[in-house]
Amino acid sequence: MFTGIIERTGRVVSITGNTTAGHGKSSITQLLIESGVDFATEIGDSVAVNGCCLTVTSNKMKMLAFDISSESLNCTNLGDLEEGQEVNLERAMRMGDRLGGHIVSGHVDGYGEIAHVNKQPDGWDIHISLGSELGKYIIPKGSICVEGVSLTVNMVKDSGNETLISVMLIPTTVTLTNLKNLHLGQRVNIEVDMLSKYVERLVSARGMPP
Repeated sequence: MFTGIIERTGRVVSITGNTTAGHGKSSITQLLIESGVDFATEIGDSVAVNGCCLTVTSNKMKMLAFDISSESLNCTNLGDLEEGQEVNLERAMRMGDRLGGHIVSGHVDGYGEIAHVNKQPDGWDIHISLGSELGKYIIPKGSICVEGVSLTVNMVKDSGNETLISVMLIPTTVTLTNLKNLHLGQRVNIEVDMLSKYVERLVSARGMPP
């Protein structure tokens, strides 16, 4: 589990498809990230990379290696990563840690598209376009995880099969995360509040309308 409070950003060193002798390309993609000093991990630890929970397979020389499955590539924007790109990093929370953001699983539900960026000295107003299949789980003043960052939803507007939401980035969030690099049309990883999905499941199991 994670909190959506980014510990630091890292840099993509490489992202490559694996090859296996005699069998061509495998379904596993290898991601190598330069995490910097004092970011202690063990092999097998969980780290959220842009909000996607990945398992550390190697951690040598300030470099973290991860294997990404085809399912993760299909459901997230990790396949869009390029060499040198900045990524958000958060290690899994420990028992007794402060829950500064909200409960985040690291299981990305899908992605949205940046529809508007208004940069002001006191904060950035960001609009994100989502499919209604994700939008139905989002409420004003609720929590959402964007690229691994826990944010509060300010506005929700449904229109047909699309939902438009707005979030505000305070200057500290802009400085300490890769959200400083957002641009129009960019795909961003989205994880909705898991409580809403549990409620939907319980209600549907009882035969009640959603």
